[in-house]
Amino acid sequence: MRDIVVVLNAGSSSLKFALFAAPPGRGPSQGDPLALLRGQVERLGETPELRIHGQSGEEFSHPPRQSRVRQARDHAGALELLLDWFERDSRDTRIVSAGHRVVHGGVHFSGPQPITAPAMEKLAEIAPLAPLHMPHNLAAIQAVSKWRPDLPQVACFDTAFHATQPAAATRLALPRAYGDAGLRRYGFHGLSYEYVVGALAQKIPGHVLPRRLIVAHLGNGASMCAIKDGRSIATTMGFSTLDGLMMGTRCGTIDPGVLLYLLDREGLDAAALSELLYDRSGLLGVSGISSDMRTLLASPEPEAAEAIELYCTRIVREIGSLAAALGGLDALVFTGGVGENAGPIRATVCDGARWLGIELDETANARHGPCLTVPANPVTAWVIPTDEELVIARHTLQNT
Repeated sequence: MRDIVVVLNAGSSSLKFALFAAPPGRGPSQGDPLALLRGQVERLGETPELRIHGQSGEEFSHPPRQSRVRQARDHAGALELLLDWFERDSRDTRIVSAGHRVVHGGVHFSGPQPITAPAMEKLAEIAPLAPLHMPHNLAAIQAVSKWRPDLPQVACFDTAFHATQPAAATRLALPRAYGDAGLRRYGFHGLSYEYVVGALAQKIPGHVLPRRLIVAHLGNGASMCAIKDGRSIATTMGFSTLDGLMMGTRCGTIDPGVLLYLLDREGLDAAALSELLYDRSGLLGVSGISSDMRTLLASPEPEAAEAIELYCTRIVREIGSLAAALGGLDALVFTGGVGENAGPIRATVCDGARWLGIELDETANARHGPCLTVPANPVTAWVIPTDEELVIARHTLQNT
């Protein structure tokens, strides 16, 4: 019998999942968990679609499961179907634990947390800090508890990697009482950064991580992190996932005066403002075409070019800020869907960061790395595909 870890990542309109086989003995010296399959249910709340990828990344279909998933109206329905499927297919395996991506750990959780009743009470308290994400994260935990009440579960937090930041990097310039109440910069995408730090070290002779590292996680959501000696010291996202870089549909950093104007002069209420900033801004808002970088790069429309220019300009400016926090730069890493696949974006960003010593190898960039810079360049640039699910599987096995 093989021990299996279920990994779940419940988003606002999607549900990602993966099954990992635990290594023999489970100890770190035994190696990493092995991904058996990965998948996701997309467009929940509309017409759900199931996509499944096998061990080698190949996509395969299963019409009966697809048909059943299309009947799922929400996350709970999709989870019920997936968990039932995992149970039915576990003839030569046994599911021993479940790990969850949880967006926010607040000030309470700076590392993976086994799920207990007190932990769930704390997570419910934290939920208002990320109202678009946390209800779905907690619903997935509750669904697994209903399915298998005795199954150990572990919450893995996107904020935890940034718990090492100094107070000056997390404090907001508001009256102290607000900071005491939890209003501060937290940072996100921590599971991705944790994976990239380990994976980059494996790519370098001697496995020595560059001391001053910037990682650009560029996906539909996007952020960057300054990492010194393997620890986060600054990041572009702050109190919420709206801050920092321009994203697919999110605005990124914006003058608070604009928000006051929209509330006062345009008559937007909190719900309308939230919808504008999270769902109708970013690449989609500026281009008026799409939030998908592939679509914009292929578009001849000037609005698409303007959106791409603004996107890259924001990234280059943040590189300068993060390099200042680090006191220089030894390496830059691109990850996430855009970072891993959009060569023109990487080329524009590296050109804007040439003053830091980055000299792009165009041939290497065209083949997506892994190393993007010319040989012997003192500052290196890399493409490292991220694997947040593997990080969650590792933590789950270590904490159950």
